[in-house]
Amino acid sequence: MAHPVRLRMLSLMWAAPLSAAELSRELDISHALASQHLRRLDAAGLVELSEVRSHRGGRERRYRTVHGTPLSDRQDGTPLLAEALARNLRDRAARRAPGQEGVTSDAELWVAPEAWDAFRTRMAELLADLHEAARAPHAPGSVLLGATVMAFLVQADTAEDAEEDPDAR
Repeated sequence: MAHPVRLRMLSLMWAAPLSAAELSRELDISHALASQHLRRLDAAGLVELSEVRSHRGGRERRYRTVHGTPLSDRQDGTPLLAEALARNLRDRAARRAPGQEGVTSDAELWVAPEAWDAFRTRMAELLADLHEAARAPHAPGSVLLGATVMAFLVQADTAEDAEEDPDAR
């Protein structure tokens, strides 16, 4: 799953089913590459067949992201996943609409465990709300937005180091 194209595919298929051909056009990649990534997502149980329809004398299989398994549920924190998120962030930031408002933040903070739990819960709820509001790509009255969020506990050196070093607070 830790591939930038697969992450984008999951986002695109959240609100509406798409075929490999539709994904290839949307992502500007070959149909074969879109099919390959789609097969991997299907094998991982992250997408499901939504419909099969006749199209140009053939059958078009359209897939949708499996709801209830959002990326925010991932606990592995693999460097590959972080790199895929970082690459998507770089790509999206380069396409940012000039003059439009956004939210940008970076943090490495020491907080009480209760503050972390409350923040994590609120952030998950906000992201779930955003996914719930998602529409099919290019739907009338919709705007394209980019959001990349990864918040997690960081392993500290030791508790004693933090107590001895006043700058660590």
